[in-house]
Amino acid sequence: MKLFSTETCTSLPLIPQNTVDEIIAAPRTAEAHRDFMSKIPALHLLERCEDVAYDDHLPEEMSVLAWNLERCISPMSSAQRIAQYSPDIVLLSEMDCGMSRTQQQHTTKLLADNLNMNYIFGVEFFEIGLGSGPELEFAEDDFNTCGWHGNAILSKVPAKFMALIRLDDHGHWYCMSDGTDQNQPRIGGRMAVAAIYPLEKGDVCFVSTHLESAGSLSIRQSQIDRIIAAVDTFAPGIPVICGGDLNTGNNLDDFDWKRETLFEAAERQGFDWDCNAQGTTTRPSKLTRFPDRAMKLDWFMKRGLTGKDPKIIAALDRNKEPISDHELIAATFRV
Repeated sequence: MKLFSTETCTSLPLIPQNTVDEIIAAPRTAEAHRDFMSKIPALHLLERCEDVAYDDHLPEEMSVLAWNLERCISPMSSAQRIAQYSPDIVLLSEMDCGMSRTQQQHTTKLLADNLNMNYIFGVEFFEIGLGSGPELEFAEDDFNTCGWHGNAILSKVPAKFMALIRLDDHGHWYCMSDGTDQNQPRIGGRMAVAAIYPLEKGDVCFVSTHLESAGSLSIRQSQIDRIIAAVDTFAPGIPVICGGDLNTGNNLDDFDWKRETLFEAAERQGFDWDCNAQGTTTRPSKLTRFPDRAMKLDWFMKRGLTGKDPKIIAALDRNKEPISDHELIAATFRV
């Protein structure tokens, strides 16, 4: 598996129906999964739409949001919530594209259009089915037009360079033996979208990621290590801000994020975690109905910058209805 790829397109190519039929009929093994991954171009491309330029560079102080939007079932409410904070960069995860449960919409493009921002979108998973549990209540069709689910970066200025960093090709969500939700069969794996943006003097690299919820502490640490290795090659010597859902403590009995080894692993490589507000970052939502489960999953890590004013922002719409099972996290960064 390549450390990262830099190929881009303006519209991700769909999977031919004969390949989809092969995926459904194939044995659920890591070998079969890796073979299918190699045959699906969209898993190795970034879709980009960069028509917006408020300036030719990001400001000296950058307002940044990170948000796991849990499929983005409410794109208009999501855009309204983001717009309240006028961010320069938004790091997004769990964004649907062509999924029945989100009315076949390209949710990243909808947000970008409504916010008048550029976007870069990368596929985490090709969703073989319609979803599971409460998601099926939102499915209006018995098919997906694309089946894409992934991460994105929204920005007020175009990126200079971008990269897709794949973190796993084993197929945790495809192999029958891996203890994941078998109602969510998927081709793909956790990944990150990285992009380099111009400053008035120099550049800065942003990374939007989503680590494995069903994996062990060592798997999540290995994924952080892989992101850093990719960034060190893709953006050497450039300040870095990485944000997203790191799933810290998610599959532990006590949900204790402090047991995660990824924090020290990143610190050994020059990153810090000192621009994160205290408190949990999850809530019950329309899709996740666990009123007593509160976890701290969402983080910024940075290297080569200062940060201030970290916040956890309630993921509620104007009617106080939940938009996602993750709160937004926000901060201001300066090189």
